[in-house]
Amino acid sequence: MDSTLTRSQYVRWRNAIFAIFLASGVSIATWASRVPDIKSALDISNSQIGLLLLGMGIASIIGISTGPAVMARTGARRGMLTTMILLSIGLALVGVGTTVFAAFPIVILGLALFGFGNGALDVMMNVEATAIEQEAGKTILPLFHAFFSFGTVIGAGAGWVATNAHLSVVLHAAVVATAIFVAAFVCIANVPNRESVLDPQEPGEKPHWRERMHVALSAWREPRTYALGVVMLGMSFAEGGANDWLALGTAEDHGGGTAMGAAALTVFSVCMTTVRIFGGPLVDRFGRVLVLRTLSVAAAGGILLFILAPSLPLVFVGAALWGIGASLGFPLGMSAAADDPTKAAARVSAAATIGYIAFLGGPPVLGVISEHIGLLNTLFILVALVVASGLFSGAAKPLATKSAPATTK
Repeated sequence: MDSTLTRSQYVRWRNAIFAIFLASGVSIATWASRVPDIKSALDISNSQIGLLLLGMGIASIIGISTGPAVMARTGARRGMLTTMILLSIGLALVGVGTTVFAAFPIVILGLALFGFGNGALDVMMNVEATAIEQEAGKTILPLFHAFFSFGTVIGAGAGWVATNAHLSVVLHAAVVATAIFVAAFVCIANVPNRESVLDPQEPGEKPHWRERMHVALSAWREPRTYALGVVMLGMSFAEGGANDWLALGTAEDHGGGTAMGAAALTVFSVCMTTVRIFGGPLVDRFGRVLVLRTLSVAAAGGILLFILAPSLPLVFVGAALWGIGASLGFPLGMSAAADDPTKAAARVSAAATIGYIAFLGGPPVLGVISEHIGLLNTLFILVALVVASGLFSGAAKPLATKSAPATTK
């Protein structure tokens, strides 16, 4: 552990980042679980849902792309606080636009704020999580992403309850948004200032913005960044596609109804969370590459079963395999990016940018395509991307460093 931190400070830091991952997952699943109700309230088509997702995706990409710049200007602590506030305001606006005004433009505005906030936050919280993993000296980043997935379980489960109880979208969104707003201040109070994530080291210190931007963007000149990007691209597409389209595919294309759609998303999230909880020891025993290749097979098989299933029970089995297979691609990509602690922040920022562009920007594209060939047929694209992720998983092989020699795993 960093000698500048006491054990108590380290634990509070770790738990605060756990909570931020959790809050992000809750927020995304809250939106995802109510997509069928939002579609019905606004009386819109799949292509218009795709436009909503595209607006959120564009805002998310802007947030992701500017995340390093935000850190360079404000540091990670202040940046995370600001972006958590933005996403909570955006989520509340989605509810108001859906239930109070039934206004498509207001929902788009809410999703834009929501997407920008989540996009920038995701970069910064992953930078913090990889630093904590380096302090621990073992693979624990999947556990942070398990908290994100646990958040999606909570959010999807609450969405299922809210749907069955006929709770309005505005009330549901307002409760979640308020909880995240409060959590932002509590969590950031327990995150230490760290020079490696560009936090000002003295009160009132003015950061050297241009110099820090140069450091933050340095990883984009490294070929390994793009190789890891391919690994993360397929799995991020698979995870993001499930979050935005699995419930709708179950509800409409498989005829399960909105409650079964929310339940299928819950199954996906539970399975993803379970693997992420136990994934660290598996990776330490078998290595990143073997684990990634095995899970890519499970994800591809699960998505194919979901598409082709002739009955609802098999749809749920497909959703379970989908969640298991897509569980570790993103966190292991982050771990690989952080192999060299001296360059971890810049590399993690770059890798997170690639992953979240796929995670948040990909599903809107699927929505547009689905208007022409159908939603289930569109999901075959995810199968191809997951296979590509497995084929490129060798990029996650640990780097040789002074403190940790490379392995053959």
